[in-house]
Amino acid sequence: MASVLYYDVIDKPMVTEKSMESMGDKKYTFLVHPDANKTMIKDAVEKMFDGVKVKKVNTMNLEGKKRRRGLVQGKTAQRKKAIVQLTEDSKDIEIFAGL
Repeated sequence: MASVLYYDVIDKPMVTEKSMESMGDKKYTFLVHPDANKTMIKDAVEKMFDGVKVKKVNTMNLEGKKRRRGLVQGKTAQRKKAIVQLTEDSKDIEIFAGL
């Protein structure tokens, strides 16, 4: 496994109805690098966003979905999702502010 730097850990934020509802509890959902662990995700979030303190990180591996195009069958890529909970005294993450 190649070393994953902190700016490579977070791929993009995940914006769904469920993730938008949980932002009131200071929980933010991100798609992350499949080789990243919880401590790497915590460090990446705290370095990328100023004034943010992470309380807890939950991760889950998402299997690829089966897809079919005519006679050809295949699967989409596997992904990893992280739900990051911030402490009560930390600032909100700015990329979710206008949503």
